Amino acid sequence: MSHPVHRARRVRRVRRVLLLGIPGPVVLFLLLTWQVLGHGPLLRADARLSRDLVRPDGFAQFLSDLGDVQVAVPVLVVAAGYALWRGRGAGHARWWLPPLAAAVLMALLPALVVPLKDWIARPGTPVVPPATGYFPSGHTATAAVAYGSATLLLLPWLRSRAARRGVLALCAALVLGVSYGLVRHGYHWPLDVLGSWCLSAALLTALGALPGFSRSSRRTSSGTPSSSSGPS
Repeated sequence: MSHPVHRARRVRRVRRVLLLGIPGPVVLFLLLTWQVLGHGPLLRADARLSRDLVRPDGFAQFLSDLGDVQVAVPVLVVAAGYALWRGRGAGHARWWLPPLAAAVLMALLPALVVPLKDWIARPGTPVVPPATGYFPSGHTATAAVAYGSATLLLLPWLRSRAARRGVLALCAALVLGVSYGLVRHGYHWPLDVLGSWCLSAALLTALGALPGFSRSSRRTSSGTPSSSSGPS
């Protein structure tokens, strides 16, 4: 068993790396926003790609519905409840922090996305009725934050590497499925989805940097004795 001090240092390094990873998605989101607002050349490529991909059907509708609040948020609620139960049962310090932080992020997401949609006021694809407010995609952001937060809450409690990989793969499949369904059905332009990916990546990276979102930080915060201390 590694020394608690070494584990704490490792946790701090992981958090620094995560925090350093936030600017990249933010910068890319700002570049995409600039292209949309300024009708840049990316919009022409975006329109061509949309024309090639749009084929509305029942399967695309099903995939896009996985990004509904009524579907994605209950998954997060279940994961948060499980994390609360496991954390409290294990006697970890601040066992309530990760589920609470995930819930707050999910609750505040509309307050971030909706003003952006109103300000950017991007028109929809030819498939949808005339309207504005399609960038960034709200359904994609809902799916990415809800399923991504649920994954972050579950990972520290999964013992096997196969289980962790399975949960990560399922999360990626759900987010990609929603994204594909939205573009395939014509509900969103591809850049709308890409913008939400960038925004969600920054939010989830910040969430994952909080205390309690790693196995090491849970062990350290739960009061693991150091080598110099006696038995508890």
